[in-house]
Amino acid sequence: MSTLTYWTGSVSTDISGSTPFGIYDNDSTFQSDGPKVANWCARRLGYPIIDVEIIDLNFYACFEEAVSEYGAQINQFNIRNNLGSVLGKPTGSNLTHQQVAGSPLPHTIKLSESYGTYANVGGRTDIKKGYVETSPYTQSYDLQSLWADVSESTKRLDITRVFHEGTPAINRFFDPYSVSGQGTLNLVDEFGFGSFSPAAQFMLMPIFEDIQRFQHIEFNDQIRKSAFTFNIVNNKLQIWPRPTSTYKLWFEYLVKDDYDDNSTVVTPGVVADYSNIGYDFMTYSQINDVGKQWIRKYTLALAKELLGAVREKYSTVPIPGSEVSLDGAALRAEAQTEKDALIEQLRENLEEVSNKVRYQTEAENAENQQKLMEKVPINIYIG
Repeated sequence: MSTLTYWTGSVSTDISGSTPFGIYDNDSTFQSDGPKVANWCARRLGYPIIDVEIIDLNFYACFEEAVSEYGAQINQFNIRNNLGSVLGKPTGSNLTHQQVAGSPLPHTIKLSESYGTYANVGGRTDIKKGYVETSPYTQSYDLQSLWADVSESTKRLDITRVFHEGTPAINRFFDPYSVSGQGTLNLVDEFGFGSFSPAAQFMLMPIFEDIQRFQHIEFNDQIRKSAFTFNIVNNKLQIWPRPTSTYKLWFEYLVKDDYDDNSTVVTPGVVADYSNIGYDFMTYSQINDVGKQWIRKYTLALAKELLGAVREKYSTVPIPGSEVSLDGAALRAEAQTEKDALIEQLRENLEEVSNKVRYQTEAENAENQQKLMEKVPINIYIG
């Protein structure tokens, strides 16, 4: 049987190089706290009343793992909380211990650009115009062969709108009270009093008022005044009623290859997902006392788990005239319970300060404040 090694109670003041990964070798606070944490854990495990079958190197390994686990839990929370704000940003920045104040709006805008062309509010793909000439009493027109094969090198078209020749909106945009062509002057003209109507008086209006009025008139024309209706399947256009003369029927379209190429943008060297966002190991010296207490408890749970594994290997220890059974399995089970409880507690605390919960709390506070203000009498001023 191999000889067991026991904790002696003596530790080195310099533990640099004593941890498996050396993550915190350059952190003086970690170096000074390591021996203290080792002594504390040994005493919590029963030393010097009972022997503890692990040594200082084991405690230092548990300490390093506990600090790393604490940092990983914090960083995982921060990634979930801040990912939307840093997507598309350069990957060179280290966000550990940094406040991220941003909005997911830039990333949302990039995503919406793919749909902006169809919504006619931007996008990356040009909307083009084409036409076919109607033939009397012909209802069906193959836009793919009549236009795409000639003007777009047989590329596939995606038709977005079809037009007829209608009265320009400007013809009915003459006074600030005009609503879809039924303004003051139109109204008097309907009753045959146009020659007796007063002169139109124009008010100075902001430009957005004019734009909205044009949009209203044009939309009204699309819905209520269209010269015909149409149906389009597989770029084969059918119009009703049948045209009785020859004229140009205009339409807007996208070249499908252009749209497919522009709707997917690959950007190297930026934050793309959970895996490459810039969170590194935390600096131990920057962790507050609340975090360090969690680390000490987690270190103890890891040490207890390790001690249980050692004692399970040596289930009994011989003594003069008999042998003693060790509690390895019980220690491991107890350690696992403590680790799970610490992780759960930390995650619950983090969720309580997430952006989502904070916004909900602020909304509830604002609502409650509003209810309180409703009960406050309104001052009566006499003057």
